[in-house]
Amino acid sequence: MARTYNVVTYGCQMNVHDSERISGLLEQAGYVRAVPTDDTPDIVVFNTCAVRENADNRLYGNLGRLRPVKDKHPGMQIAVGGCLAQKDRGDIVRKAPWVDVVFGTHNIGALPVLLERARHNAAAEVEILESLDVFPSTLPTRRESTYAGWVSISVGCNNTCTFCIVPALRGKEKDRRPGDILSEVRALVDEGVLEVTLLGQNVNSYGVEFGDRYAFGKLLRACGDIDGLERVRFTSPHPKDFTDDVIAAMAETPNVCHSLHMPLQSGSDDVLRAMRRSYRSERYLGIIEKVRAAMPDAAITTDIIVGFPGETEADFQRTLDVVREARFSSAFTFQYSKRPGTPAATMDDQLPKQVVQERYERLVATVEEITWAENKRLVGETVEVLVAVGEGRKDERTGRMSGRARDGRLVHFATETAGGESLAGQIRPGDIVHTTITYAAPHHLNADGPPVAHRRTRAGDAAEAGRSPRTPGVLLGLPTIGAPPVAPAPVAGCATH
Repeated sequence: MARTYNVVTYGCQMNVHDSERISGLLEQAGYVRAVPTDDTPDIVVFNTCAVRENADNRLYGNLGRLRPVKDKHPGMQIAVGGCLAQKDRGDIVRKAPWVDVVFGTHNIGALPVLLERARHNAAAEVEILESLDVFPSTLPTRRESTYAGWVSISVGCNNTCTFCIVPALRGKEKDRRPGDILSEVRALVDEGVLEVTLLGQNVNSYGVEFGDRYAFGKLLRACGDIDGLERVRFTSPHPKDFTDDVIAAMAETPNVCHSLHMPLQSGSDDVLRAMRRSYRSERYLGIIEKVRAAMPDAAITTDIIVGFPGETEADFQRTLDVVREARFSSAFTFQYSKRPGTPAATMDDQLPKQVVQERYERLVATVEEITWAENKRLVGETVEVLVAVGEGRKDERTGRMSGRARDGRLVHFATETAGGESLAGQIRPGDIVHTTITYAAPHHLNADGPPVAHRRTRAGDAAEAGRSPRTPGVLLGLPTIGAPPVAPAPVAGCATH
C-alpha cells in the first residue's frame, strides 16, 4: 500500500513553489498525497519560513501537537525543511526529538533519500547544505493549479537589507538561463496553464550572473511570443534595479499584466538608509510615475514595515506621505520583527511594542482609505476575470464565484444570467469571465450583475477533469518505494536511435 504524505507550507511565494517541488519529488518516489480528511498521513513535511518572529512558535507548536499522533502511529515520519530549518539546523531535533528529517533550502531534492535513510537507521537525519546543490526547477513538480503556475527565474539574493535574513538562508543569487525558463513556461502552457508568475527574490536583477542588466526586460518580451500564454506576472522587483526597459516591456507586451508589486518598506530616507535599501523615496515615486505614464491602468502594490529601530514619528509620517502619493491598490503591512542574525536585531533604539502597534494601526487605516477609493473608481467598469479556486471564502453562501482581474484585484462575481439561469455548473476554475463591477471594498470588488461573457478554456477543461500540470524534471537517481516498475521488453538490434 502506497505511503501517504502531506506538505504544510508557511511563508512566501518561493516557499509555495518549493512545496510544489517537494510534492513532485515525493510522488515520483512513490508516495501519494493524503486526502484532506486524513489526519494521520505517513509523512508530514513542514516547509518553513523564518522571516517573521512568530515562525518559530508556529512550527514548534505544530510539532508538539503531532507528537502524540506520531506515538500512536508507528512508522509515521515528520520532516522539516525551508528557511527555518536552514537557520535552526540541529536545534530542531534537539527541541523536538520526534522529528525524523531536517533539510535546508539548498537540498530539497534529497528529501526522499533522507526519509528512507531515517526509516532504515531509526534515527533523525539532518542535512543542511551551504550552497545550492542543483537548481530547484530541475526537480519534479506537482503543480497546485490548472490555470496558473510559478516559474523560478532565480534563487537567492545579493542584497544586504539589515532587517532581512533571506540572503543568509537562500544564498547568493543564482540565475537560470533564459532558454530553460522559457522551456518551462511552454511546458506549462502546453498543459493548459494560462497565467505564469516569474518568481525570484529580486526578479529585476535577473541576468547579474551572466552579465546582462537588460535580461529581465528581454525575458518579459520573450514570454509575449508564447502562443496560449494569456497572462504574465512577476514578483518581486527591487526599486534599485528597476530600469526603464522593464517598464517598456510591460507596456508593449500584450500578455504582461499591468500590475506591479514593488516593496517600499519605508517612506523615510533616513530609515531606508538604516535598512540598507539603496534607493530613496524620490527614486521610488519616480518609478511609479513612469509606470503610470506608460500604463495608466496599472495597479501597484507594495510591502511596508512599521517600527524599524530608530524610526521617529517624523519618519513614520513620511511613510504615510509616500503611501498617499503612490496611491497603492493594496499593501502588505508588517510590524518590524527582530530576527537574530540580522544587523537590525542589534541596533539601538528598538521601539516599544505599543508605539509600533499604534503606528501600524494608523498605517492600515490610511492604506485602506486609499485602496477603497482606488477600487471605487472601477465601479461600472467591465473587467476580465480568470476564475480561481479558494479566493472567495463566502462564495458558497453568496452564490458567487471569484477570481483575479488582469491587474491582480480580487473580484467576486455573480453567476446568474439576466434570465435567472445559474451558470455555476458551467463556469470552471481556469475559465475567463467578463463582468461589470457594481461594488468596491478596500480589498475586493463585487460584480453582482450577470456575466457579460464567459470563455471556456483548456485550463477549465483540466480543472473539470481533476488534472493538474506536472513538470517531470530530473529525479537525480532518487530512490522509489514499493514494487519496482516492470522493465520494458528488450528491443532486438538497433531498432531505435
